[in-house]
Amino acid sequence: MRPVAVIGAGKTRFGAFPDRDLRSLAVEAGGKCLKDARVRPDAVEAFFLGNFAGPAFVGQNHLAPYVSAGLGISGVPATRIEAACASSGSAFYHAWAGVAGGVYDLVMVVGVEKMTSQPTARVTEILASAGDCAGEIKAGSTFPSLFAMIARRHMHQFGTRKEHLAAVAVKNHANGALNPDAHMRKAITLEQALAGKPVADPLNLYDCSLVSDGAAAVLLAPVERAAEFTDKPVRVLAAAQASDHLALDQKEDITTFPAVRAAAARAYRMAGLEAKDIEFAELHDCFTIAEIIALEDLGFVPRGEGGRYSMEGRTAREGEKPVNASGGLKSKGHPVGATGVAQICDLALQIRCEAGPMQLARHSIGLAENLGGSGATCVVSILGRV
Repeated sequence: MRPVAVIGAGKTRFGAFPDRDLRSLAVEAGGKCLKDARVRPDAVEAFFLGNFAGPAFVGQNHLAPYVSAGLGISGVPATRIEAACASSGSAFYHAWAGVAGGVYDLVMVVGVEKMTSQPTARVTEILASAGDCAGEIKAGSTFPSLFAMIARRHMHQFGTRKEHLAAVAVKNHANGALNPDAHMRKAITLEQALAGKPVADPLNLYDCSLVSDGAAAVLLAPVERAAEFTDKPVRVLAAAQASDHLALDQKEDITTFPAVRAAAARAYRMAGLEAKDIEFAELHDCFTIAEIIALEDLGFVPRGEGGRYSMEGRTAREGEKPVNASGGLKSKGHPVGATGVAQICDLALQIRCEAGPMQLARHSIGLAENLGGSGATCVVSILGRV
């Protein structure tokens, strides 16, 4: 396997954009990425698109060539990857494999979602289709209710409190306030986070990620060619994907995600690293409880300690393990098909010292964890300096 580098990155703002369509968002992000890498569209050898539900949200299928043609990329393989909220993380994984395996040299990955074209009730229904439709969804479950059950069980099993969930929201909102591309640049207090409008007990409005529009893109090349395009390449130290059951009732323990643990174990082995070596991370906080469990499944803290670790401020920007310096899904926004690649962009910007007001003091090795559904898919990527 050849060493692979991220040689370009680009993204749009995340938010609600009623005057933008899916392709314009994807083309904006992809265009910025090509410019960043100083690469012409006709040099790209393959194109991967991460998108969860374009047909449902905007009524358009066959999206990969639809987007790639808009970027001037044609005559090459253009493939859409769907893995729920891990769609573009999975697209990144498959693009990385293509370059690492020597099939391609220059590969573009774009993640995009246009969610606000549908009313909230319809968005909830579309998102629910990533769950077990024949069982839990047919019985009326939604993702807020599923993660509420996960949170309630974590509270029962480990003594996690609502204050621990709120601490995650407060921290991520504080980080998002520094991110010029974030959907919600609004700092909140612990009291505000605890007093949010109920959604699914114990989760309230401040425990849930946003319905957003947006896109992100990266360009990959073998490390040996990276200097042709950029003087700040970022090496992909590891990329790993794993899967698990969709339905919660098929899992032995709903307070842990086996797919996260499996993907993380493979990524650490590939990179020759341990959890303690990771300096910062972008984690999939679709709900605050998801960040807490990710801290545990990735080995950053022992089982059951994620809530207390967060409450103690140890995942803050100045803490020992900064998490979601971008604001995370909670504040940055969660256009589901774009989230995985956006995490890679944020890691790359930190490593390149180009994160602006979000820049962390320690930024040499970063990890991204992109979760699909209620843990049925996970992609873990580790990036570092070349």
